Amino acid sequence: MRTDVIRIYKEVHTWTAILAGLALFVAFYAGAITMFKEPLARWATPPGTRVHEVPLERTPELMARTIEARPEVAQQFTLVVDGHEATPARLVWFQRGQVGAAVRGEVPQVWSASIDGSGALQLRPEQPSQLAELVDVLHRTAGIPGDMDIGMGFMGIVSALYAVALVSGVIVLLPTLIKDFFAVRLGKNLKRMWLDAHNVVGIVSLPFHLIMALSGVVFGMHDLFYDAQNELIYREELPQYFRAHSPFVPPPARSEPAAMMPPRQLLDLVHARAPGFAPTSMTYQHAGDTAASVLVRGTEPSYLLRTQGYLLMSAVDGSVLNSYYFPGERNSWTALASSFFSLHFGSFGGLSVRWSYFFLGLAGAFLFYSGNLLWIESRRRTARRDQPAPEQRRSTRLMAAGTVGVCLGCICGISGTIAAAKWLQGRVDNVAVWHMGLYYAVFLGSVGWSFLRGGAQAAVHLLWLASVFTLAIPLTTLLAWVFPSLGLWAHTSAAALSVDLSAAIGCLCFSWMALATARRVRHGPADSVWSAHTVTGPGRA
Repeated sequence: MRTDVIRIYKEVHTWTAILAGLALFVAFYAGAITMFKEPLARWATPPGTRVHEVPLERTPELMARTIEARPEVAQQFTLVVDGHEATPARLVWFQRGQVGAAVRGEVPQVWSASIDGSGALQLRPEQPSQLAELVDVLHRTAGIPGDMDIGMGFMGIVSALYAVALVSGVIVLLPTLIKDFFAVRLGKNLKRMWLDAHNVVGIVSLPFHLIMALSGVVFGMHDLFYDAQNELIYREELPQYFRAHSPFVPPPARSEPAAMMPPRQLLDLVHARAPGFAPTSMTYQHAGDTAASVLVRGTEPSYLLRTQGYLLMSAVDGSVLNSYYFPGERNSWTALASSFFSLHFGSFGGLSVRWSYFFLGLAGAFLFYSGNLLWIESRRRTARRDQPAPEQRRSTRLMAAGTVGVCLGCICGISGTIAAAKWLQGRVDNVAVWHMGLYYAVFLGSVGWSFLRGGAQAAVHLLWLASVFTLAIPLTTLLAWVFPSLGLWAHTSAAALSVDLSAAIGCLCFSWMALATARRVRHGPADSVWSAHTVTGPGRA
């Protein structure tokens, strides 16, 4: 391959990666954490007033008594099949209320129904934690505030640049791929070491990154794709097609009363249809009507589903109304659409895939961080022998500060808002707003501090801050055990404790990175923006 062609692709790779890198760092770091949304939600959700657990066989009585007390519940409610700390009771429903503005707008008020040990019906409002949803929104929008569609559209453009950067990066690396693959040369040449590590991580995880890039484009720009299909293929009948084939659109009510099958019998029908499918919840609509339906949600690791599988059934006779998103019964279109969801969110293959996606997500964040470092180092003005350190370009110093502020600010913000979850719950109104406010306060403060102190010193400070905030996560659980009067809580399930253990390991990693960075700042080459001795004058742009 000609040298001039390689040079062109190198420039394309550099600038597309620079433009997209910081947003992708936020998306990948938050995305790695969303692999364990359920444990995080279980860790952050308060236990509340525990009531007598209603067996599944008694749920017809629970449903009837709840609808009698609150007739509006018949329109839609959910039975929890597979419960844990984050599910308050067997039966829950949502009631829109002015609880506060959340990421997507108004937060739905959650209510639960159960039967206590004395046989009395208990209806009460719940306050489920919004923490896991916040992290997921950061993953989908890279923290772009405002309307979520805007953030996702932005990430669609970023994902397109990301795909270009991947292809051009592979082309640049091809001439030396055999010689340099897995060659991480440690030594005094830090730029060479970072480049080797960047190349190895990029090539090893290339299939994963291609999946993320292509599916990110689909998710971010799906409205444009649907609009184009609606005009060119479906002749403006695509919305009607979706309504006719969506499992989330139930049959309209007929205002004719009818008895419903017990939930246990419905679940037996589901099991007979797909023995490997594990139901997690059943959402009823128009309960007690001849058109009553139930949407059964569940998981099946052997299939590339959406985040879950769905089967819409008649709640009266158990007949199947819609199986377009059910394992083994999807058509080619829904199978293709589901594969984008499943490959992007890692909702297949069970726990091993989730852990793999977690580490690949962290490796992806490293890829974007190291890419910016390489851009900075490649523009470093090197000191000559017996000459003072030269003044670095303003653009180089600003990129260093921006990289440190955004990347480490994201880490600090996420750890800080997670650590605050148990302290906020029950003490403030609009918990979701507080979570988002804390994240942005820490994130913007970190970015401002980085530009104020420079990338080198701010990197040390922010790594220590990340270590402290991350340590506060298991420390909060420890305080809950030692001082119950604080009003905190400590769940003892393996899922909840894994959050504390992971945070403790993360704290050790950030502390080690802070020590290594401080050593580099003190004793590294003085002609580097990562040195405490670097010239910080105005410089040239």
